[in-house]
Amino acid sequence: MNTVSAPQRKGFTLLEILLVIAAIGILAAIVLVAINPNRQLAQARNAQRRADVLAISNAVYQKVIDEANAGTTDTMNAITTTVAEIFRSGTTTGTTGCTGTPLDMASIASDAGADVVPSYIGAIPQDPSEAGLVSGSVCSGYTIVKDTNNRVTVAAPNAEAISGVTPTISVTR
Repeated sequence: MNTVSAPQRKGFTLLEILLVIAAIGILAAIVLVAINPNRQLAQARNAQRRADVLAISNAVYQKVIDEANAGTTDTMNAITTTVAEIFRSGTTTGTTGCTGTPLDMASIASDAGADVVPSYIGAIPQDPSEAGLVSGSVCSGYTIVKDTNNRVTVAAPNAEAISGVTPTISVTR
């Protein structure tokens, strides 16, 4: 006797599709928690701050050395024992929001030749947290100060906390 079977259906049931979507969602959530994009971005911005602080410090240090060889101390005299923010550009207008009395590294009078900007560093970088705030802002987000022993410290006071710890980003010479 020949029996005719019912046509077999091909495809997935709604329950199977929902289970796969739920599994993908759980895996995606686990991956996002493991990667933690906010932490990764904070680490990247802090790395940029470290590079910027080192570049500014190297430029100021080289300028001070060149002045010492020429017998002047204009840059050291311009840097005060009070924390001051470093200007980004050659203007001293629009200092609202800057830390202390801002210091313009492009206009330190010197008998030893060129200014820090643009001779020793092309331009003063801007802290990543300050980027895009006010167009044309002169505040860099980086500070400079010297101690009583004439040791100069360049710092990034806006460093971001990572895992609850805020790093100190500064260079002292």
